[in-house]
Amino acid sequence: MTTGVGTEEGASAPARPAPGQTSFAVLGAVSVAHLLNDTMQSLLPAIYPLLKTTFSLSFGQVGLMTLALMLTASLLQPVVGLYTDHRPTPHALTIGMFCSLLGLLSLSVAGSFPMLLVAAALIGLGSSVFHPESSRVARLASGGRHGLAQSLFQVGGNAGSALGPLVAAFLIAPYGQRSIAWCGILALLGISVVWRVGRWSRPRMVRRSGRAAAVSLRAGSNLSTGVVVSSLAVLAALIFSKYFYMASLSSYYTFFLISRFDVSVRTAQLDLFIFLAAVAVGTILGGPIGDRVGRKPVIWISILGVLPFTLMLPHANLFWTRILTVIIGLTLASAFSAIVVYAQDLMPGRVGLISGVFFGFAFGMGGLGAAALGRLADVIGIESVYWWCAFLPAIGLLTAWLPDLDGPAKRASR
Repeated sequence: MTTGVGTEEGASAPARPAPGQTSFAVLGAVSVAHLLNDTMQSLLPAIYPLLKTTFSLSFGQVGLMTLALMLTASLLQPVVGLYTDHRPTPHALTIGMFCSLLGLLSLSVAGSFPMLLVAAALIGLGSSVFHPESSRVARLASGGRHGLAQSLFQVGGNAGSALGPLVAAFLIAPYGQRSIAWCGILALLGISVVWRVGRWSRPRMVRRSGRAAAVSLRAGSNLSTGVVVSSLAVLAALIFSKYFYMASLSSYYTFFLISRFDVSVRTAQLDLFIFLAAVAVGTILGGPIGDRVGRKPVIWISILGVLPFTLMLPHANLFWTRILTVIIGLTLASAFSAIVVYAQDLMPGRVGLISGVFFGFAFGMGGLGAAALGRLADVIGIESVYWWCAFLPAIGLLTAWLPDLDGPAKRASR
């Protein structure tokens, strides 16, 4: 593994950080693994134009493929997180990567729409195992800088999501469906990385699971159950807003550009890459800013602050469409790390469960959004979809109901 990681037990695992020290080597490793995982996952939406033509799919069927991907990637995540809260499973990451490998190989040989759904579900299954456990590893390696750790972890995934369209444009589009099998190399690389991360995390997970109850009592005990539940409900509504809108861009932006501006498929895929790259940059900014100024201000700005730009997007020309989507990606992406860490602070003894619930809910909302918006596009047209979606960030007003967990004293202690 070429991540600059030190070793323990010979040359088999990343080095142990000193207590309270952020292990950037381990964070880099899980970020690289996240990059590989999400590159594989983002290949599917990126090749939708190819699959739509090859299999004569409707927009509704395209949405069902995303639904299959996102539902398997979401429904099992809370289960995995809850299980690993009580029984640490450091090599679960390897299992997740192997499922993604099976999904890619199945996608490369699929000959029917049902087989495409099975392949999409397998890729989603890999993500359902990968995300909650890798988020836990990021927190273990954070040294207390939880926002920074989540951002570094998340940016790997966003970078992978941005690379997927490039792989589709320059490998799969020219050589066809069979070339997807070559992307299995990404899964093999991922397995080699997460195996060694598992070696590093195993002793720490065992020690941390024994302290989970004490941590839970020590942090967040000043909040009533009602406040915690209502806060989680508000966070869920914000996730709904963010990921329904993101689904309109990640799944249908290429179709929107082709329909509205008559660009080529490759040009549309490159524009999708630019948008997803902006998402990656926004992700890495959100966590460190949240560490300094608090999670709630970041949530305010990233959700509600994007509303003027989403309202302008359906009326813009091609030049301004590209500019606006970059701004939207930068701003909206900064929310997720802040939301996840805020939720972990609400229930600090349940890191795996919270990570699984929020990653799973985010994936589920993305899948449901893609399916619903695909059906809507079949009825009213893809351009009209963006007009209706423009109002979703107004849900960010609900942030006013979140309690302030990041007062000056708490921030000064970090």
